[in-house]
Amino acid sequence: MARVIAIANQKGGVGKTTSTLNIGAALAERHQRTLLVDMDPQGALTASLGVSTYDLEATLYSVFANPHSLLSDLIVPVRPCLDLVPANVDLAAAELNLSNRSGREFFFKYALAPTRERYDFILIDCQPSLGLLTVNALTAADEVIIPVQCQFLSLRGMRMLLDTIEKIRVRLNPSLELTGILGTMYNTGTIHSQEVLEEARKIFGAKVFNVVIKESVRFAEAPVVHKSILEYESRHDGAAAYRRLAEVLTQDGQKESQPQGAG
Repeated sequence: MARVIAIANQKGGVGKTTSTLNIGAALAERHQRTLLVDMDPQGALTASLGVSTYDLEATLYSVFANPHSLLSDLIVPVRPCLDLVPANVDLAAAELNLSNRSGREFFFKYALAPTRERYDFILIDCQPSLGLLTVNALTAADEVIIPVQCQFLSLRGMRMLLDTIEKIRVRLNPSLELTGILGTMYNTGTIHSQEVLEEARKIFGAKVFNVVIKESVRFAEAPVVHKSILEYESRHDGAAAYRRLAEVLTQDGQKESQPQGAG
């Protein structure tokens, strides 16, 4: 039975899609059967894997628009041990479709359930909002990873997300757990990033991964050629960091004792 992990933050530009892609690639590299679910109408995860968002006949939107549509019919193999449920701009209409439905928060959970037996991990790339799509992802998930840009305003905005996670845990999904907070876009040239990371560790303690994703142009370059950082530059520090994070996840979320950087 797959572990379902939502990669979530209502703030955009914090590395959700980058982290979903590269954690997935690192898990697949470890021969973990992994499914990536693009739950963002921008379709950035889909495009990053080289799947055209314009030519798709069926996307994640199909399961929200048609109760008889099967999630398994939407799965696109993209790498060995790595599959994708793609999305495009059509998904933006899903919240409207859900708004008047009974049990609308559980819709994706029920759609995903038959697929869980096929995988070891299912990673959901959430949109940058706390709307119904994100609520569906968190209701379906066992765990949450929160990527947080190492800047003060990004850290400050986490309280709203944590409040939402707690409400979902109480009302909709009692088994939902915060697996970890992932510091991203860490700038080694500034004291500010270090201070923000230290503050996060004071507030959240062991929930902050010791794996830190440092800022690098390589993360922007890799999706242009439809690759993960592991494929684009295998020996890059960023690839090493995501491999370490995959190792942490396959060890049931135990965090290493020493920090591991990414460039």
